[in-house]
Amino acid sequence: QVQLVESGGGLVQAGGSLRLSCAASGSLFGSNTMGWYRQAPGNQRELVATITTGNIRNYSGSAKGRFTISRENAENTVYLQMNSLKPEDTAIYYCYARRWINSMEYWGKGTLVTVSS
Repeated sequence: QVQLVESGGGLVQAGGSLRLSCAASGSLFGSNTMGWYRQAPGNQRELVATITTGNIRNYSGSAKGRFTISRENAENTVYLQMNSLKPEDTAIYYCYARRWINSMEYWGKGTLVTVSS
């Protein structure tokens, strides 16, 4: 069983930066996608960024140019560097992983990011 544990959320002023981390306990075994989604109050969960084991990255329009996703395959860890944060980035950020071989998906419990104006 794979568990995802996020860290790095918190309160930051607009224009500031935060770095989120997510570590997977248990092996994801082979090719997979890891990434981040977020959910603001009253909104649906939305994609922020994903990265494959081959380091192919995908960003949402709001994240592109401000956020950078990276990973360490040997550690099954994914990071999200968030710069130039805006109040509208305030949300719970969820770590996500999907194994390609069987399409099993896993979610973390989330970490809160609050950006004050």
